[in-house]
Amino acid sequence: MADTTNRAILTCALTGVLTDPSQYPVPVTPAQMAAEARDAFNAGATIMHVHLRRQEPGMGHLPSWEPEVAAQIIDAIRAACPGVIINLTTGVIGKDISGPAACIRRIKPEIAACNAGTLNYLKIREDGRWAWPPMVFDNPVEKVKAFLDVMAETGTLPEFECFDVGIARSVGMFRKAGMTQHVDYNFVMGVASGMPVDGDLLALLLRWIEPGAQWQTTLIGRAEIWPVHQRTADLGGMLRTGLEDTFYLPDGSRAPGNGALIEALAACARSAGREVASAAEARAALGLAA
Repeated sequence: MADTTNRAILTCALTGVLTDPSQYPVPVTPAQMAAEARDAFNAGATIMHVHLRRQEPGMGHLPSWEPEVAAQIIDAIRAACPGVIINLTTGVIGKDISGPAACIRRIKPEIAACNAGTLNYLKIREDGRWAWPPMVFDNPVEKVKAFLDVMAETGTLPEFECFDVGIARSVGMFRKAGMTQHVDYNFVMGVASGMPVDGDLLALLLRWIEPGAQWQTTLIGRAEIWPVHQRTADLGGMLRTGLEDTFYLPDGSRAPGNGALIEALAACARSAGREVASAAEARAALGLAA
C-alpha cells in the first residue's frame, strides 16, 4: 500500500471578498462557483475556501451573509465535487458576527476560517497616499471565542488565520484557555501591514506552533509567491492558492481561472516529492468523516 502520510492537501480560494467581477474573472453565482470549484477539484484541490457574494445584478463585488445564498453556493459546489471539503470564510469588521454565524449554522462546513488576532490593515502607494483609508481588522479574544463557540456547535473545525507572528503565537493560548481543542494554522503572508511573503520567515514560524498541528500558507502577490509555495511544500505544509490570492501563474502570465493555479500548486507538491491527497485522504488526515 502506498504511503499517504506525506501527501499534500490542496485548498482553492475561489473568489475572495471584494474583487469586482466586472473587472476580474472571479466567480460569483452558484453555477460559476461550482464550475470553478470543479476545475480546481479536477486539478487536485480537495478543500474549497468560499467567500459568499451578493447575487443581485451589479452587486457581485459585495459580500453576502444570507444563509440561503450560502446554501445555494455550497450545495452547487458539493454537487460538482463529490467528497469536497468546504472551508467557509467568516471575516467581518465589528462585533456583530450574526451573519457568518447564521451561514455556519445553515451549511455546517467542515472547516471555517477563524481570524486569530487584530491587524492594522494598511497599504501605501509609492507617492505616499493610502491605497484605502487605514482600517482595523478587529478580532479581539471575545470575538474569536464567539466564532469558536458557533463552530463547536456545528462540528466545524477552526482554521486560525494568522497575519503576524504574535497572532500565530496566540493560537496556543486559545487552546490553553479552553476556547478550542483543535488548532490548525494558516499563515497569511503578503498583506502589506502583516507578514511578508518570505520563505525564511515561514521556516522560523514553525518553531512557534502547537506540536502536531496542521498548517498552510496563504500567499498574496504575484511572481514572488511561487518560491514560497515551493518552500511550503518542501516543509510539509498544506498548500493554498486561487483567484482570491493571486491572478498570476509562476511564469508571470495571467491565470485563466482557478484550475490553472491549482495545477501549478500541485506541481510544487510533486517537486517536493509529495503526491496530492485525494478527497478521502484529505478527510482522513484532517480527522473528518468520510
